[in-house]
Amino acid sequence: MKTENKRKISAGIAQFDVQLSDIEANLETAFEKLRILGSQGVQLAVLPELWTCGFDDDTLVSHAEKTPYIVDKLSKEAAGLNMIIAGSMPELIEDDLFNTMYVIDKDGSISGCYRKIHLFSLTGENKYFSAGKRAVVCKTSAGFLGLMICYDLRFPELCRALALKGAQIVIVSAQWPKSRIEHWNILLSARAVENQLYIVAANRCGRDAKDEYGGCSRVVSPLGTILLNAKEDECAISALIDFKKIAEFRNKIPCLNERLPDAYIA
Repeated sequence: MKTENKRKISAGIAQFDVQLSDIEANLETAFEKLRILGSQGVQLAVLPELWTCGFDDDTLVSHAEKTPYIVDKLSKEAAGLNMIIAGSMPELIEDDLFNTMYVIDKDGSISGCYRKIHLFSLTGENKYFSAGKRAVVCKTSAGFLGLMICYDLRFPELCRALALKGAQIVIVSAQWPKSRIEHWNILLSARAVENQLYIVAANRCGRDAKDEYGGCSRVVSPLGTILLNAKEDECAISALIDFKKIAEFRNKIPCLNERLPDAYIA
């Protein structure tokens, strides 16, 4: 597939309260939000982490068995809306369960899958999921996308690896709690500025039995400008990404070219 040489694209987020274990309700909400984004001319849309079922720990395997059916529905939706759609779902590979981000291109094809590397031990995510082992940048009709999920945001090495692999945009799906939402805001800006790329991050809102979630989905430019800043409620909103800004900033302050990896060895 050839990557379109577009100077600008519209990127959107679908922020909503993920209903624990209720796949059909979440599908209905997600598709409603995606169609709103489609009416805004959005070319890239990001959904929250585990947007189909939430962290319904005891029944994640049964939810993962439905993921191929959901991916098929999402592929048809992506093709119908002429939109790239990304978000994480449970994935079952033999006996291993992964928290996996799927990226579906505007023609309905799967451009890439990323299995979450960093599992959040504070909430026991590591007890239910296996960890991924590979950073992923996928080629899409909108450019090269680096993929991250929630807790990954706290590990700058991963985002740097994505930048070095050619990512122009890093997308993040999350269920980030309200109690630590300032960390979310700071880290999104830091990852964008230090890697001189765009961050498109979709967080959930609402609450479940475990926690309250902060929303605050964002699009951040390579200069750290907040181009889109959701509040705490459900929404489907978008911002314009200008690829020229990446090259301009990297040429002006060539951080990636002036790295000295040999000096960073502990």
